[in-house]
Amino acid sequence: MIDHAHDLASVREATDRLLSAASALDEAAAAAPSRLPGWTRGHVLAHLSRNADALVNVLRGLPMYPSAEAREADIERDAVRPLAAQLDDLRASADRFRAEGEVPADWGRTVELRNGVTDLAARVPFRRLVEVELHHVDLGVGYELEDLPAEFTEREIDFLTERFAGHRDVPATTVVAEDGRTWTTGGGAAGGPVTVRGTAADLLGWLAGRRDGSALEVSDGALPALPPL
Repeated sequence: MIDHAHDLASVREATDRLLSAASALDEAAAAAPSRLPGWTRGHVLAHLSRNADALVNVLRGLPMYPSAEAREADIERDAVRPLAAQLDDLRASADRFRAEGEVPADWGRTVELRNGVTDLAARVPFRRLVEVELHHVDLGVGYELEDLPAEFTEREIDFLTERFAGHRDVPATTVVAEDGRTWTTGGGAAGGPVTVRGTAADLLGWLAGRRDGSALEVSDGALPALPPL
């Protein structure tokens, strides 16, 4: 069962962790490359701020972004700001998202995100949590996939294996964590079944495109190449 109130609280905690880490940066570090190709840490912070406002739009029944071009332009515009401005914007946009989440609403309604993707309104707080947690890792400031809360890691593996289920480019795949938890995904491509085993952090890294999967054990075939998120 989706608990949007629980997820909103988790978003707040994750945002506080990220803000604390980002506050320890200096201007040079903020302008340095992140772990995302082509993006500085400033790009990551700018994206997080604009994503919070975009998800407010989603909850209000508005388009998430005016256009893909506007989304990219806003990130480029905001990425080069002084660190203090970045942090102020991240706090303020997080407050706006939290405030919107506290408005009485029908959380069972369907909302539209980018590229025609739809979901329940109740899932929007978890989607924001994914943005905050994974992009904290992307900053490359010492917060690693192994540091993510265990509940989040399991739920994100749930989400991503469901997302790739039946995908035409992914063969039938069984994903097995070292503690025995098992997921199935893919099935739309020829080949398989493939079994992929590893730590929860390494499995999440592979599924989320944050690690190349070299630490994983693969049997009955090659490690599937996953489509971009």
